Amino acid sequence: MALPKVRVLGLGNVLMGDDAVGPWVIEELLANWEFPENVEVVDVGTPGLDLVPYVGGADIILIVDTVKSDGPPGRIRVYEREQLLARPAEPRLSPHDPGLKEVLFALTLAGSAPEDVVLVGVVPGAVKMGVGLSPAVQEAVPRAAAALVERLTSLGFAPRQRADAIPPSPWWEKSVALSSP
Repeated sequence: MALPKVRVLGLGNVLMGDDAVGPWVIEELLANWEFPENVEVVDVGTPGLDLVPYVGGADIILIVDTVKSDGPPGRIRVYEREQLLARPAEPRLSPHDPGLKEVLFALTLAGSAPEDVVLVGVVPGAVKMGVGLSPAVQEAVPRAAAALVERLTSLGFAPRQRADAIPPSPWWEKSVALSSP
């Protein structure tokens, strides 16, 4: 029997402040954890409706992204598939908006939607042009990563902590450091 295909997807724009939390959490996971062979961990950036290839064909999808929600910056909110689909889709303000609901609806109609979808959301502080997370959102990165590890473990796909774990060092942070005078 084939193992279910599991994907952990980080969404966000690394050039828009706290919107980079998804890619940051992916960096945190890859720096500190080893995943079973059927678990893919991917920074997908800002795919818009091009999210379909990342979601389609998977049995389980775990997503990390910023969310519009009540609460202070850095608060973690976890949404199950039913919660995500219960509210009507909001207008997409740019072609980079994730369009997660639209993708799930389209894949459901096509018969290839994942069985299980979870969004680990982080309430942003500042989503504006610039590189770097606000302090509250930076502090949320390891907590969001821990929530994803906990969910994978509860599903039977426990990652192993790396013996050679290192602090994440994302490329976009390095390029800012190189360009600074």
